Amino acid sequence: MPLNKNIHKVMIIGSGPIVIGQAAEFDYAGNQACKALKQLGLEVCLVNSNPATLMTDRSMADEIYLEPLTLPTLKRIIEKEKPDSLLSTLGGQTGLTLSMELAKSGFLASHKVQLLGARPETIDKAEDRQMFKDTMEAIGEPCIPSKVVTSYEDAVDFVHNKIGFPAIIRPAFTLGGTGGGIVANDRELDEIAHNGLHRSPIHQILVEKCISGWKEIEFEVMRDANANVITVCSMENFDPVGVHTGDSIVIAPTVTLADKEYQMLRSAALNIISALEIEGGCNCQFALNPDSFEYAVIEVNPRVSRSSALASKATGYPIAKVAALIAVGFTLDEIQNFVTKKTKACFEPVLDYVVVKMPKFPFDKFVYAARKLGTQMKATGEVMAIGQNFEEAILKACRGLEVGVKDLNLSSFAKEGDEKIRDRVHQCTDQRIFAIYQALKRGLLSVEEIHKITKIDEWFLWKLEKICKMEAQGVAGRQSSPAERVGRNEVRPQGETSPIEGVFATSAEARSFKRTSPSLIYKPTSFKMVDTCAGEFNAETPYFYSTAGGENEAELFLKENR
Repeated sequence: MPLNKNIHKVMIIGSGPIVIGQAAEFDYAGNQACKALKQLGLEVCLVNSNPATLMTDRSMADEIYLEPLTLPTLKRIIEKEKPDSLLSTLGGQTGLTLSMELAKSGFLASHKVQLLGARPETIDKAEDRQMFKDTMEAIGEPCIPSKVVTSYEDAVDFVHNKIGFPAIIRPAFTLGGTGGGIVANDRELDEIAHNGLHRSPIHQILVEKCISGWKEIEFEVMRDANANVITVCSMENFDPVGVHTGDSIVIAPTVTLADKEYQMLRSAALNIISALEIEGGCNCQFALNPDSFEYAVIEVNPRVSRSSALASKATGYPIAKVAALIAVGFTLDEIQNFVTKKTKACFEPVLDYVVVKMPKFPFDKFVYAARKLGTQMKATGEVMAIGQNFEEAILKACRGLEVGVKDLNLSSFAKEGDEKIRDRVHQCTDQRIFAIYQALKRGLLSVEEIHKITKIDEWFLWKLEKICKMEAQGVAGRQSSPAERVGRNEVRPQGETSPIEGVFATSAEARSFKRTSPSLIYKPTSFKMVDTCAGEFNAETPYFYSTAGGENEAELFLKENR
């Protein structure tokens, strides 16, 4: 159905200050939503306490309030602006929680404001730990053995008499795992359970059995008012369950799942969003036993999440924009694919490349902070890289992190002794991937031994081992004569330029590229297209990523569209 005629003025709540677990990805989502709604001719009222965002630019909304994101402030603005709708799913956990409180108190109903995107019952089913568990059991989706408690004594009783140590504490209605963590003894249980109860706005925590070592898989899914459902993107964590997904390296699409496993989890994600009756985007997280087809639902975010921004950029599918259009009445088969301009938003994106997200940590600023990773998020940013395979993408991501590396060789680790590197492989920190690479490079540990220690899937470890071998071959190649390297097509004859060099704006940039690229394992030589459909349809507004080989699709696209 087309735009809901009862909607004329929409209020959007931003995510507020940039904090761990809630940063620029929600500004990105808010931008998309504001633009989409204004293009429909709707009046947009935006409330966000953070002026350092693009969302609060004067062109983004008709009325912008740089005010504290508190209930009294929002009530005052609603009374003044008199919006007929409130979009709750684009401001992260902050916007969702505030919208929920406004709806539950009866304030929205008394001022004739409708909640768009997710109803209060839907938010409750996803965010309230007990209701979520009951909903999953009702639709036959397995959950990890757990119990929702509101007191420390109940938490102790459940751990001691039912599940034992280790256990995971997950506070309700918090962001980025705030207040939670893995507990291995009574001292840690006392500290984290009390902290979780304090941090939860409803003083509720979920105590669940720890399944560290299982694979963690995510699906971004969309649903409209007509119950049409699609999966936008599947994602897989490099680290096993036990490390917060915001702190883990993430790969899209999933690369280690068998088809049966993929279809099983995809069906579960579509089943969950249908049961919750979410209208818009939704993020479903699963734990998968690597030794069987056993899986469990970890949690569901009934809103645009950090992963939504990653999935949008990885696929070319604007999740927040589509979610905003669904919220005001459109269905997936009515929304145009914004890249091809030919297909509709009900077509699932297809990826013919690999995307890697690497988290960025602030430990260079907080030098005394513990680098150990767990279920509480510590990363303050992330980089995304696209390549034609995992090896290329992970190396590009390492360079993008700006930690002084051009590959997986961390200079400080290269100087350390073998025993120290072995110890580092055992420690789950932000630098473990660099320690694993050193262990493989030096032959200290085999892929099987590292897998046993870390529970990281062997597929990823084999790929890291392959990079080690390519690096060794590259060093040997650079020691050979220039004529031999030209013969192997490793460098071009003098005077001949790479197709990618033509994209640089200045000759200085081109010279810099020539100076640095010979030392890269994957030398960028062309551009490939991100078009949502793997070339099945002609794209009108694609974007491109640099890669080490193949046809230069950017050059062809520019010729065809001149």
